[in-house]
Amino acid sequence: MPDIKIMFLIAIAGHLLCGYTDCLLTYLPGGKFRFEDMRDNGKLSVAFKGLTLKKPLMSMLFGCLAMFLFFFGYIALCQWMKQYSEVCAALMLIGSGMIFTFGMAHHILCGIPEWLYVKLDRAEEARQIIVELFKKTSVTMFVCYLGFLLFGVSMFIAVVFGWTSLPAWACVFNILPLMLILFPTRIAGSGNWAGAIMFIGLLFLI
Repeated sequence: MPDIKIMFLIAIAGHLLCGYTDCLLTYLPGGKFRFEDMRDNGKLSVAFKGLTLKKPLMSMLFGCLAMFLFFFGYIALCQWMKQYSEVCAALMLIGSGMIFTFGMAHHILCGIPEWLYVKLDRAEEARQIIVELFKKTSVTMFVCYLGFLLFGVSMFIAVVFGWTSLPAWACVFNILPLMLILFPTRIAGSGNWAGAIMFIGLLFLI
């Protein structure tokens, strides 16, 4: 099996694991976590009632491992693109770096507030602390998704315009359009499911 396909398999495993860690943070004993509930400690407390400290901790630690794994797939795609377009490959590499660094920080900074909220007995003061923390660190989320945008657009253009060996229709196996399709469903980990689908498709095309 070519090395690039091995990297894709590792990336698929990473995205699936990362999607699972997203679910650990989203599906709580008292219902699904919703950002709008962070304004109301009553609703937030009900959602988190019964949550152990183990789940957000597992999400953070396994999330780091997951991102380490799927990063190999993005690097492999950048290297593959280099033979067709050095500019697109460079832009994809920059995007990959943004996804990995800021994305990992964002994943951890999503787990820490949940851990703190439970540790501080779901009190109103705890809610205020985690809301402030989330707001002040939300830049990590925006830069991470900017990385997905840069990576996705660069690869999409190269495939659609026929600069690669892939047929134009293969542009659907791209993290960006897949995320745009899955995000409205509000399924936890939709970005990671999109990433897994992208690498599964490319596994058979490249």
